[in-house]
Amino acid sequence: MVDVLENKRAATRFRILVEIAERQPAVSQGEIAEAVGVTSQAVSEYIRELVEEGLVEKEGRSRYRVTKEGVDWVFQSASDVRRFVDHVTDDVLGSVQEDAAIAEADVEEGQTVSLSVAEGLLRAAPGDSGGATGVATTSAEAGAVVGVTGFEGVIALDPGHVSVVQVPPVRSGPVEETADIAAACEGASIVTAAGVEAVVALRDAGVEPTTYFAAGEVAADAAARGLDAVVVATQDTVGRVTDALRDASVDYDVTQ
Repeated sequence: MVDVLENKRAATRFRILVEIAERQPAVSQGEIAEAVGVTSQAVSEYIRELVEEGLVEKEGRSRYRVTKEGVDWVFQSASDVRRFVDHVTDDVLGSVQEDAAIAEADVEEGQTVSLSVAEGLLRAAPGDSGGATGVATTSAEAGAVVGVTGFEGVIALDPGHVSVVQVPPVRSGPVEETADIAAACEGASIVTAAGVEAVVALRDAGVEPTTYFAAGEVAADAAARGLDAVVVATQDTVGRVTDALRDASVDYDVTQ
C-alpha cells in the first residue's frame, strides 16, 4: 500500500509539508497544527526532522521553505496516492458500479455480455467469449445503449500513442511547410491543437482538429482508450501538453 496511507506518521509528514508549501515562507505552526489535527508541539518536532532531512529549510523565525527534495517527495507521494485512488475507483469499485456500453447485438436484461473497447467506446456483445464480462442491467437492441454491471476479467486493450508536433509561436512567423504535419496526422484517430497557431497550421495542412481545448488531456484520454492521437502545439504550450501526458502515464514523443 502507498506509504502515506499505510503509515500515519508518513501521512502527517505529507500533510505538514503540503501546508508549509502552501503557506511559505511565513509559516504559523499553530495554523498547521489546527489544519492537520495535531498539537503545535508535534508540528514543531515534525518540522525539526524535516529540516534535518533536507526536505525543509529554515530562513528565520517562523519562516520556512520546502526544498527541491521536499517538493520531489511530496510530488512522488501524491503520485502514489493518485495511482492508488485510480486502482480503487477503476479496479475495485468499477466491478460493482453500473456503466454504459454500446450493444453489439440485441441484449436482454440479466444476460451475460462480453466486453470490449472499440473506437474508444465500451461495447457489449451477448454471451461469454472468454475475456472480460459483465451482466446487462437493461435490455437493448443492437447499436443502442445498454447498462452493464458485475464486471469480471480484464478488457484486452493496447494503449494508444501520442505524437506531439511543435510549431513556432506567432512572433517567429508562420509555418512554412505543413507536409510533415499532414503526414503526422495521417491515420490518427484524434487530432488536437494547443494554440491558435497550431489550429491554423493544421488547417493549412488540410486537417481539421478534433478539438483545440484541453489538447493534452483529450489526447491522453484517447490514448488510454486505445486510440492513437496527435497534438500540434506551439512551443509555448508544449510543456503543458507533455505534463498532461506524463501525468496520465501515456506513451508519447515530441517532434519539431
